[in-house]
Amino acid sequence: MSHSQAIIVPRISTFPAHEAKARMILRWLAERRIVEALPTTCGRGVGGMGYAIASGARSVVQHPERLPFGEAINGLEVVTKRCIYTPTRDFAEEAGCPECRREIGEALFESLDEWMPKQTDNFTCPECGFEDDINGFLFIPACGFSNLGFIFNGWGEAGLRQSFLDEFAERLGFKVALVIDRP
Repeated sequence: MSHSQAIIVPRISTFPAHEAKARMILRWLAERRIVEALPTTCGRGVGGMGYAIASGARSVVQHPERLPFGEAINGLEVVTKRCIYTPTRDFAEEAGCPECRREIGEALFESLDEWMPKQTDNFTCPECGFEDDINGFLFIPACGFSNLGFIFNGWGEAGLRQSFLDEFAERLGFKVALVIDRP
């Protein structure tokens, strides 16, 4: 049983009209039969509700044989509250400034105490003073910070196709981060 997650996060802290956009994305995914249209108990989060994997999921991954068909936890969970998405295993908290290219991870991750309660969406590089939405900084491995997120439970090992991520980003209207979590 795979508990890995593939998490798609728009690279913007405060997504405008995020709940309406979440519904639009869900309709699109259900129309393509990537997930089922109605929620069931196939999620991992609070209440365990999610949108179960559907046959069209095979067309958006590199390794369809690794999808969690037949597993109890296999669905998409949509998060519409401010959340931090990072890998939980072997996460080094490394981040870099896109302007000066210096390592600023410690300061950036300490700033999440201000980001999480919505005191700010931005971070300022302590090395060069460059300021941007926290998602504009460089993270290895990928991280995401937003009030909108799409958690595909059990899909992390299947490898979402770049074309699917590009189409997802186009529909959202923002670049996306793909966070892979392998507990």
